[in-house]
Amino acid sequence: MTVQIKSTAGHTQPLRVTISDVSEALGLTKSTVSRAMNDYPDISEGTRLRVRRMAEKMGYHPLSHAQAIRTGLTKSLGLIIQMTDHDAHRPFLAEFLAGLSQGASAEGWTLTIAASNETNPTEAVFNDMIRNRKADGFILPRTMVVDPRVTLLRNAGVPFVLFGRSPNPADCAWFDVLGEDAMFDAVTHLAKLGHRRIGFINGGMQYTYGALRRDGYLNGMQAAGLKPAVAHMREGAVTQSTGAAHAREILRTSNPPTAIVCAVDKAALGVYTAASECGLEVGKDLSVISYDGIPEGAHAAPPLSTYAVDFTESGQRLSALLIRRIKGEDPEVLRETVKATFLDRGSSGPPCLNSIELAQRVSSAS
Repeated sequence: MTVQIKSTAGHTQPLRVTISDVSEALGLTKSTVSRAMNDYPDISEGTRLRVRRMAEKMGYHPLSHAQAIRTGLTKSLGLIIQMTDHDAHRPFLAEFLAGLSQGASAEGWTLTIAASNETNPTEAVFNDMIRNRKADGFILPRTMVVDPRVTLLRNAGVPFVLFGRSPNPADCAWFDVLGEDAMFDAVTHLAKLGHRRIGFINGGMQYTYGALRRDGYLNGMQAAGLKPAVAHMREGAVTQSTGAAHAREILRTSNPPTAIVCAVDKAALGVYTAASECGLEVGKDLSVISYDGIPEGAHAAPPLSTYAVDFTESGQRLSALLIRRIKGEDPEVLRETVKATFLDRGSSGPPCLNSIELAQRVSSAS
């Protein structure tokens, strides 16, 4: 419903629906309508629903600045994108942002995004957003083992939620995908296919996912009755080039693995490059399983078998958890984890060569 008035020029102009209009339509006081719109606990669920339905019907939207003055909240969630990250322009960023926006919008909140091209922008950018009240809390993607963002927000008393977990969980709410379970499942899947030597290329160990995915790999090897070889393990591969460099080293060992598990899809695509240089066909001579579910993996030849993350859902859950945290819920009850989805495509299968034959193939291609 839109209230309209006539201007002096004879043109019809819309007049913004006010809280007084809603209260009059319902026969309630303005105070009751206001408290219902802001989810005060002294308002019954029935009244809250009546008010919200009428407000929606009439097209009433509270003024953001008035709400901020009254509640101390801007009803905005903050996200800082570090443009110097190795994958700042990653294809799934759009899905993640869409999920965050959808989750915020579902609760009548907005998403405020800041980008920084500085190498270490943490303190300056966060302090600017906090000082200028641009956000009531922050989503922190890709949690680090030593995370200055967490320290800063803890000290400032500003709510936050992690996309990942923290080794120091005090005051931490989070949503995370169980990468360690994916690594475990990848190893046991390959072992069931007949692989006895399985290598592992991990991502950045400065991130909390690094230790988790390494442990998942090691636990999977133990469960399968296999002994991991130090010569077949590498870490720090977050790009295709580093993945290729590590894979070359692993494949040129005296008893190379017939399968490689990667913690990051980008590194796995680098394994494809190294395999081709060594005269090997991925999916036949060398099996590869990875984690992330980035679009490029589907277009590799053969398509990459990977544990995919639903980044839209992740964004939605992070927004919902952060809003609850801002409203005062205990962070210990705001911790959710889900499993990744295995996309069993063309890059993994039973071994066609044993380790000795694989070494001979690699040697002849050198």
